Amino acid sequence: MKKVVVFGAGMVAGAHVRYLLDHGIRVTVASRTLSKAQELVMGHPNGTAVAVNSDDEAALEALIREHDLAVSLLPYAYHPVVARLCVKHGTHMVTTSYVKQAMADLDAEARAAGVILLNEIGVDPGIDHMTAMRVIHKVQRAGGKIAKFVSWCGGLPAPEANTNPFGYKFSWSPRGVLLAGKNSAHYLWDGEEVTIAGGTLFDHHVTVPVAVEGKLIPYEGYPNRDSLPYMETYGIQGTRTMFRGTLRNPGWCETLRKIADLGLLDETPREGLAGQTFAQFTAGLIGSRGDLRADLAAFLGLSADSPVLERLAWLGLLSDEPLPAGPKAPIDILTARMLEKMHFAPGERDMLILKHEFLAEYPAPDAGAGAVRSEKITSTMVDFGLPNGDNSMARTVGLPAAIGVRLILAGQIRLTGVQVPVVPEIYEPVLAELEALGIHFVEMWESK
Repeated sequence: MKKVVVFGAGMVAGAHVRYLLDHGIRVTVASRTLSKAQELVMGHPNGTAVAVNSDDEAALEALIREHDLAVSLLPYAYHPVVARLCVKHGTHMVTTSYVKQAMADLDAEARAAGVILLNEIGVDPGIDHMTAMRVIHKVQRAGGKIAKFVSWCGGLPAPEANTNPFGYKFSWSPRGVLLAGKNSAHYLWDGEEVTIAGGTLFDHHVTVPVAVEGKLIPYEGYPNRDSLPYMETYGIQGTRTMFRGTLRNPGWCETLRKIADLGLLDETPREGLAGQTFAQFTAGLIGSRGDLRADLAAFLGLSADSPVLERLAWLGLLSDEPLPAGPKAPIDILTARMLEKMHFAPGERDMLILKHEFLAEYPAPDAGAGAVRSEKITSTMVDFGLPNGDNSMARTVGLPAAIGVRLILAGQIRLTGVQVPVVPEIYEPVLAELEALGIHFVEMWESK
């Protein structure tokens, strides 16, 4: 029986571990908190829960040495450590995170050791890569090229669970979502490179309609990091448009921009907060000594009846409730408050939307020299969480990685080195199994 160690027992680990156990794989779940690991194993005869401090490299190494494959669901900073130890002991590795330089640097050593370090096999990144490449390769096999690629992804509440003024609920830590709002962005649009400075991301949003359960719903979309490297990753260097973006419900971008302006994304710890209320804390951020609501509106340049102001009030930033004990940095105070106010209730569904838009061009010699014919292609996934079961975020992140693990252990993926799922050997069997599990895309091909 093949043996896998899963490092981390966070919010996306449940579906992953359950899949592995259900497929006859012996699984050790290693977490700093033993009880979390035990909850995932659920007493399964092929499952073991152990307590491991991820900063204890010797403990990590001891586990890696005893297993055929290691899955790192730890924070991204730990992935290169796990990868290096996997290469040392000839153990394969899978993670859902982006390839950083420290990981990329291990490629040659991993190939020499006959080890695969499979990264970016979650949802974003992961399913987005695989579904994009399925279309791109089909176009290229037909002699065409991709002239435009636009991709949107968003984890959101299902329409019936969209019950708070922010239009958002957290199926994972708010801190990561909030920190992403501080990123810069870089993309190509109609042949022109566009750079969005950090701190201004939410000023650049557009309306993106998506069909959800038969109804066309308008979402807000804004740029996601640097899109340009994906031209090389996807083999479409000649494209005129390369854009990757994030989806949220209307009002999110304006509200998060004002939250940033208020200083609530600051990661610097502050002293003297003990015993303060949210109102006192907010007043301190803007220097208010009078009518806090009026002063806040003036500070943010909002009208007194602004929906943004209403959202901040609903969150409790003007209330006399005490600040949460422990957090000292503004972003951590905001994270704690959002976790309290913006969680999914029992039985509510989350939703994962992933939408690709392509413009493909093919030679049309019958129409004259240099003539082309065009084809518009859309590929859309709308996946819902299971009421009182795994949420969509856990399924769409955890299951692709788990399928990848099984395929590696079964010898169906024989690649070595640092890999991402952009080759048919990986994406074809993974997508086929995801579709069998109910996670699938609808593709539409339309001549223009």
